[in-house]
Amino acid sequence: MAQPIIQVQEVNKEFGKGKNTVAALKDINIEIQKGEFVAIVGPSGCGKSTLLHVMAGLEQPTAGRILVDGVDVTLISERDLPKVRMQKIGFVFQSFLLIEDLTAYENVESVLWPSFDYTKEKQEEKTLEVLREVDMLERRDHFPRQMSGGEQQRIAIARALVNSPPILFCDEITGNLDTKTGETIMKIIAQLNRERNMTVVLVTHNEDLVKYAKRTLRMKDGVIR
Repeated sequence: MAQPIIQVQEVNKEFGKGKNTVAALKDINIEIQKGEFVAIVGPSGCGKSTLLHVMAGLEQPTAGRILVDGVDVTLISERDLPKVRMQKIGFVFQSFLLIEDLTAYENVESVLWPSFDYTKEKQEEKTLEVLREVDMLERRDHFPRQMSGGEQQRIAIARALVNSPPILFCDEITGNLDTKTGETIMKIIAQLNRERNMTVVLVTHNEDLVKYAKRTLRMKDGVIR
């Protein structure tokens, strides 16, 4: 069997110090294969979003190792981590986190601005490609305030895809959406997993979303059950 694209080894994460220390993650061990769609399900406050952030290199674990597509992100310097994340990871947040003063097109293309790998023409090509993929090409010139929550989340997904990362992390991505819109967003994610063979890791408290995943991990009190 090929090496897992994500390996989480004996990972712990603590917040606070002394008597105020809170153990958010406790001895987590996970392996995820390329092309899997894994849902991590649990109640609010169980540590699932912390786990996702640690896997994505957005936070450092207190102890343990995390390998993402063969790279140990726990050993990468703060200076070099953004480059690794840019190459390996797409991240979709619950609250969209779009830049209000940029259009939909600019929000997506901005991910490519620091890159010297693409010409301006190539940046435009890739941006239009992912906007088309999430069916938002006609809204390219709209600002976030002119879009619905579902449309903003589609732009956030396009932004996460524009670098063609092998892994997509999704953090409660339907949490701010109504049920029908949430279903539409999840169908987009499932299609990306299926057609791009993209590895997807979704954290959610919504049991209705488990049906989209190929494997489900359940979490409670910082532990995978």
